[in-house]
Amino acid sequence: MSYEFRDLLKQVGSGSHTSKALTRDEAAAATRMMLTQTATPAQIGAFMIAHRIKRPTVDELAGTLDAYAALGPTLPAIADGRHALVLSCPYDGRSRTAPVTPITALVLAAAGVPVVMHGGDRMPTKEGIPLIELWGQLGVDLRPHSLDQAHTLLNRTGLGLVYLPQHFPLAHGLVPYREQIGKRPPFATVELLWSPYAGPHTLVMGFVHPPTEEFAKGTFALRGQADWITIKGLEGSCDLARGRTAIVGVNHPGQTDRLLLHPRDYGLEGDDVELGDELTLSDRLLDILAGNTSELAKTALWNAGFYLWQGGVADSLPEGLAEAQTLLATGKALAKLEEFRQQSADIAQALTFSHS
Repeated sequence: MSYEFRDLLKQVGSGSHTSKALTRDEAAAATRMMLTQTATPAQIGAFMIAHRIKRPTVDELAGTLDAYAALGPTLPAIADGRHALVLSCPYDGRSRTAPVTPITALVLAAAGVPVVMHGGDRMPTKEGIPLIELWGQLGVDLRPHSLDQAHTLLNRTGLGLVYLPQHFPLAHGLVPYREQIGKRPPFATVELLWSPYAGPHTLVMGFVHPPTEEFAKGTFALRGQADWITIKGLEGSCDLARGRTAIVGVNHPGQTDRLLLHPRDYGLEGDDVELGDELTLSDRLLDILAGNTSELAKTALWNAGFYLWQGGVADSLPEGLAEAQTLLATGKALAKLEEFRQQSADIAQALTFSHS
């Protein structure tokens, strides 16, 4: 048992009248002890539940991110120094609506905007389809790559993914606790605020509940993350909805904007497409990349156009939508997928040869 951790646990778990928020340094220390499992399983589970009930503060979130920065992976900057977008989506994936995040990433990369993603396998309690499986369905197996190889892939294709089991096993080691406690701990919020990328970038995070966005603003300010975008997205993801107004926060040094984007103003209104059969999702995404029209293709266009605008490829949302349409219709996004597949396979093959 860790007596140091027990003291921190007593602070957050003493009840509504006597509990006390941790300082940033204390939160960092508590997170380190959980990641390294210096704390016992009973202590870790108790802390997760107590912290969820108490609700984390921005200082505590910043401290947890400090520990992630100290113990977790950092993908080096892309060699040519281009400004990237880091897409931070909930690790527990999607279970109700069809995701278009891979299409967004491919369109951005085809336009010259690097994209960094991060996540793990199926994650309790939602167990929705995660990014690693979405890419796998599209023929890109990112699981075997080391962090160096993920960086090589980023340099070659403009696309990179930090995969928790391979690149951050300490954090992956806490996943069973989520299943056992049956609730999302504050780590689920931290994952949205975390950027495992060293180069210049804008962090994009999805959220569901307005308090999460407020926590993000305060935490980013404490940690000096000046470039960020918040998206009230589908199931808390970075995917903009078409069935309602998109609520977006955009922050760059010296400027903060609140955007309310109405899909109907661009002829893209409609119901958000249900996930349906996961086994057919890859066919539906490939159909979009082939330039065919569908309701899901409209969702992909809405998102790709928005991110081309925010990524600096277009000067306005209408220009972004037009550019996204061109990249999809001309097959450039599909060509980027084929390049991503081939480069990923080449890197995996090199890994196999090095171990033989």
